[in-house]
Amino acid sequence: MPKLVYDFAEGDKDLMDLLGGKGANLAEMARLGLPVPPGFTITTEACRVYLAEGREPAGLRDAVGGHLAGLEAQAGRTLGRSDDPLLVSVRSGARFSMPGMMDTVLNIGLNDASVAGLAARTGDERFAWDSYRRLIQMFGKTVLGVPGEPFEEALDKAKRDRGVTGDVELGTGDLKVLAAEFKDIIRGATGAPFPQDPRMQLDMAVRAVFDSWNGERARIYRRRERIPDDLGTAVNIMAMVFGNLGMDSGTGVAFTRDPATGRTGVYGDYLQNAQGEDVVAGIRNTVPLDELEHIDKRSYDRLLQIMKTLEDHYRDLCDIEFTIERGKLWMLQTRVGKRTAEAAFPIAVQLADQGLIGMDEAVARVGGDQLGRLMFPRFHAGPRARRIAAGIAASPGAAVGVAVFDSQTAVRRARDGERVVLVRRETAPDDLGGMIAAEGILTSRGGKTSHAAVVARGMGTACVCGAEDLDVDTVRRRFTGPGGVVVAEGDVISVDGSSGAVYLGELPVVPSPVVRYFEGGLDPEGPEAGDLVKAVHRIMSRADAVRRLAVRANADTPDDAARARRFGAQGIGLCRTEHMFLGERRVHVERLILAGTDAERERALAALLPLQRGDFTAILEAMDGLPVTVRLLDPPLHEFLPDFTELSVRVALAEARGEPSEHDRRLLAAVRRLHEQNPMLGLRGVRLGLVVPGLFGMQVRAFAEAAAACAGAGLHPRGEIMIPLVAAVQELEAVRADAQRVLAEVAAETGVPLDMPIGTMIELPRAALTAGRIAEAAQFFSFGTNDLTQTTWGFSRDDVEGAFFAPYLDKGIFSVSPFETLDRAGVGRLVEIAVAEGRARRPDLGLGVCGEHAGDPASVRYLHEVGVDYVSCSPFRVPIARLEAARAALGETAGDTR
Repeated sequence: MPKLVYDFAEGDKDLMDLLGGKGANLAEMARLGLPVPPGFTITTEACRVYLAEGREPAGLRDAVGGHLAGLEAQAGRTLGRSDDPLLVSVRSGARFSMPGMMDTVLNIGLNDASVAGLAARTGDERFAWDSYRRLIQMFGKTVLGVPGEPFEEALDKAKRDRGVTGDVELGTGDLKVLAAEFKDIIRGATGAPFPQDPRMQLDMAVRAVFDSWNGERARIYRRRERIPDDLGTAVNIMAMVFGNLGMDSGTGVAFTRDPATGRTGVYGDYLQNAQGEDVVAGIRNTVPLDELEHIDKRSYDRLLQIMKTLEDHYRDLCDIEFTIERGKLWMLQTRVGKRTAEAAFPIAVQLADQGLIGMDEAVARVGGDQLGRLMFPRFHAGPRARRIAAGIAASPGAAVGVAVFDSQTAVRRARDGERVVLVRRETAPDDLGGMIAAEGILTSRGGKTSHAAVVARGMGTACVCGAEDLDVDTVRRRFTGPGGVVVAEGDVISVDGSSGAVYLGELPVVPSPVVRYFEGGLDPEGPEAGDLVKAVHRIMSRADAVRRLAVRANADTPDDAARARRFGAQGIGLCRTEHMFLGERRVHVERLILAGTDAERERALAALLPLQRGDFTAILEAMDGLPVTVRLLDPPLHEFLPDFTELSVRVALAEARGEPSEHDRRLLAAVRRLHEQNPMLGLRGVRLGLVVPGLFGMQVRAFAEAAAACAGAGLHPRGEIMIPLVAAVQELEAVRADAQRVLAEVAAETGVPLDMPIGTMIELPRAALTAGRIAEAAQFFSFGTNDLTQTTWGFSRDDVEGAFFAPYLDKGIFSVSPFETLDRAGVGRLVEIAVAEGRARRPDLGLGVCGEHAGDPASVRYLHEVGVDYVSCSPFRVPIARLEAARAALGETAGDTR
C-alpha cells in the first residue's frame, strides 16, 4: 500500500507532486528549523483514489488516526477534549498554486463542550466563541454546502443591532447568539445538526477538500492556467495557532519583494486580532506590513530574518503567510510567489545580479505570456481626466469598461462583446468567472494580498483594491465616490492597476515602454529607460544568444515587414499575396476571372504584374539580407468577387429599370460558376495555379524581377517561393517546373542570378502523410498549422468556435482550443511524421511553421522539440516567440512560477 500520509518532518520541497505545494513547503520550512505548527499531509494520491472510486482509499482513516495521535502527543492536547482541546486547520494544497480556488476549514475540534475548555485555557471567553462561530460558518458553507448569504445576513444584523461596523466589536454574548443562529441555519438547510464529534468534523472536512478539486471555480481556474485536471490536491492538517487572541496577536501575508513591481523592500499586509482567512478575504482593511515594526518589533525582526532565509533558499520571490499568537511568530505557508509581468522580469534579473541564479535561469523564469502583457498600451491621464478614487495598485494594467457589480453579469455582458470592469466590496472565489471575463477588477476593501489582488496578478488582469473612499452598493448596483459622484451599472470607468487610480469615462492610451523599446524608440541604456525596460533588454539579449529556433514574421506590407524587423524578426516566413489583390486592385482580378480569351487574360495579368512587383520590391528592401517567403495566391477566386446576393439584386433591379449591365451579367455568371459549398476545400491554392493559366507565373515573375532590381541596387534579396495547399507531389512538380522556367527567363533578361528556393505549405493531412514523396520536389516545408488543424479535426474555425467550443472546454474534451495551442496528439503527430519523412528523403530540407501557433508559447516550445528550423508569427508576437524559443532551448530547468 502506498504511503498516504506524511508528517511535516518527513517531506521536503521536492515532493510537490505528492504533497502538493503547500505540504511540501511546510515540510521544507520545518526541515529548515523555522517555527511551523506541527501537522501532517494527506497525499495527492489519496485524493486521486477518492475522486476515481468515490470513497477514501483503504487504510486512509487509520493512517490519519495514527498521525493525529502523534500530533496530539506533540501538542500535549487532544482533538476536541472538553477541558483543553487541540484544534486543527484543514487546508487544500495542489501541486500548482490555486489561490482561493479550493477549500479551507479552521478551528476543527470545537463543539458545545470544548468551546468552554478553549476559553478556560486562553483566559478569553470572547475569543473562544469567536473561533466557534467561525468554525460553524465555515463548516456550514464549505463542508455542508449551505449558501453563505444566511450566515452573512445574520452577522450583519448582529452588528447593526449593536451599532458597530466590525466583527471585532461584537461581544461574547453576541457571538454566543450568533453561534446558535448559525447552527439553526445549518439544521434548517441540511435537516441535520452541526456535528459535535471532532473526528467526524475532521473526516468530513478532508472529504470536502478532496471534492473541492472538482468544484466549478477550481475547474475554471485550472482551464485558464492550463493546469492538468488529473493531479488532485493534497490536504494539510495543522495544529491551530491563533491570531485572534487580542491586539498582541494577528495574521499577515508577506512578500520578499513587491509582487507588482519587483522592487525590493518590505511588502505585505498585517491585521491585528484576526485569523488568516481575514487577510486574503479582504473583509477588513489591513495595515502595511512595515507597520508591524511599531506593533511588535521582535516579531517583525524575526519575520525579516525568515523572509531572507526563505528567499535565499528558494532563490526566488517568496509569498509567506504567518500568524502571531500573543507575541509568538508562526509560519503557516510559503510558496514561490505569483507576480505580475512588470515584476517578473526585474526580479529575474535582480536574482541573477545577486548570484542566486544565472542569466540562463533568469530567461527560463519569465514567459512569453508575461512579455505579451507588457506590450499592452498604458493610460495617458491628461488634465481633463476625472479621477474619482484611488486605491492600492494591486495588479498593473490599463482597463476600460462598463461597471458591473456581480460575476454573472460580467460574464453575460462580456459574452455579448462588451468590455466590463467587475466592481465588488471584496471578491470571493465564487467570483472567478466574472474576474476572468472582466478587463479589470475594482474593490473597496482588501490589500495587495487579498483574493482579488492575488488572482488578478496571476491572470495578468488590471486590479485596484482597497479603494476605501468608494461605497459599493451591490444591491442597488452602483458605487458612490468622494464628492457624491455616483457610478451606476453600465457607466464606463477606467482602472489603472499601475497607479491605483480610478477614472470616470474612457481614458486614452499610449504605447507601453516595452513596445517603444522593441520599436527602437527607447534606448535601454538611456536615462528614460526604467528598471523594467532594462530587465527586458537583458533577458531578450540572453534569449537571442541561446535559442536555436529562428523567428520570422508573417508580413504582407512594407510597413509590417519593417516593424517585424525592428521587433527582431529574422525574415518573413509568410507573405500572403492575396492581401495585395484587395481594394482598388480587385478590378484587375475581376477582369482576369471574366477573361474569355487568352488575350483578355494576358491583359489582366499584365496589369497586375507591375503592382505585384512594386509590393515585392518594397518588402525585399525592408528585409534586405533576410529571407522573404512569398506564398502564391491561396484563397478561392470568388473571394475577390462581389457578394452573390448583393450582385443578384443589383442585376435584377437594373433589368427592371431597363438598364441592364453586360459587365454585371457576366460578373454574376462568374460568381455562379465559381460558387462552392465549401470553399476551403475547393478551387484554391495550387489548384488555382494549375487551372488559371499564367496566374502563378505572373506572381513568380513579379517576385523575380523585384529581387533582380534590388540586387542591381546593391541590396541582398533572399526570396523563397511557397506553393500552397499541395496534396500530391505531382501538383508541386507541375507548378515548380513553371516557376523554374520563369526564374530562368528573368535571370537571362536581367543578368542577375536568381537562387530562389521553391517549397510548399504543408496544410493538408495527405501532404503530411506523403511528405517523403513531396520532399523530392520541395526545398522547404512550411507548416500552415491553422488549416492543418481545420482539415485534421474537420472544423471550420470561423463556424465552430462560437458554436460548441465552450461546452467542449467545460466537458474536458479540449483543455484549450486547438487553434490557440497546437494539438500535439493529432496535428502534432502529422507534423512529426512530415518532419521525419521529409528530412529522411532530403536531409537539407528547410522546415518552418507559419500558423498562428507560431506565436503561442506552449506551441513554440513543442515545435522546438520537433526540430523545425523557424517559426513565423505576426510582428507583434515576434518577441514572444524569441523568448519562448530560448526557454525551449534551456529546457525550462528553473521550475514553474505558477
